[in-house]
Amino acid sequence: MIQRVFAIICLLPLTALLLVINTWHFENAANAAWSAQQRGGWVLDAVERGCVQCELEQCDGSMGFGGSPDERGETTLDAMIMNQWVGIIYTMDVGAVADLRRVKNAVGVARAVMEYTEHTFIVGESSTIFAQNIGFMSEDLSTNQSIAIFSQWLQQNCKPNYRKVNPSESCGPYKPKAKPWRPKNLVTNGQVAAATSSNGATHKIPGLVGDSPVAGAGAYADSTAGGAAATGDGDIILNMNNNHGIYCQNRPGFSQFPFMVVNRQTNQSQLQKVDCF
Repeated sequence: MIQRVFAIICLLPLTALLLVINTWHFENAANAAWSAQQRGGWVLDAVERGCVQCELEQCDGSMGFGGSPDERGETTLDAMIMNQWVGIIYTMDVGAVADLRRVKNAVGVARAVMEYTEHTFIVGESSTIFAQNIGFMSEDLSTNQSIAIFSQWLQQNCKPNYRKVNPSESCGPYKPKAKPWRPKNLVTNGQVAAATSSNGATHKIPGLVGDSPVAGAGAYADSTAGGAAATGDGDIILNMNNNHGIYCQNRPGFSQFPFMVVNRQTNQSQLQKVDCF
């Protein structure tokens, strides 16, 4: 079960020509992005237009309506758009939607999240309601092709699927397997783990995803380098994806930030100021 992800990038350096890059061999999408910019459009308009082209053409069946039905036979869409200004004004603007239903223009909804809200990521039925409230048309994303794919999957006893459950060889209802086995004498030296939990921002737009549930944003752990965690404005943190950046590039994070720390020497939690890297 290979999932193809389409991405398109437009670069407009101050000292170079415009460059359009997209994954896979979707020539019409690249040309659409190029044409949008050549007509005097903004670079952000160009990347959006390239994605819209593939949403309309259902590129490779992995973009847009009528493809990749879920376990209920419904096609849902994910999209993200990102814009960074470097110069007099520095911005890191991001908008994203996931599990969007009944709206064909997913990248347009993602841009609306970026431009019309202070959030970054909205998901599920709430993302559909958000889109409809600002004027996006509600449409059925299913086609004869997606219905046929779903019907064939049912005939194959819902295989292949993504569940680690019993039974795994037939359709649901499913029951969880026993907890994963772990060795009793597991050596913890060098092991790094991280976890987050949050109820999000007060008065948030329904469907908001903040930094907390996103690996690399709310927290990140890697036994070869260490761990990082963040607190504050979840949308800003999510935009910057800063914890993964701290890990990858060894950039200093919060200097002397107060954390509750438990170590083997004290065996109890204490408030300590820690330099994060």
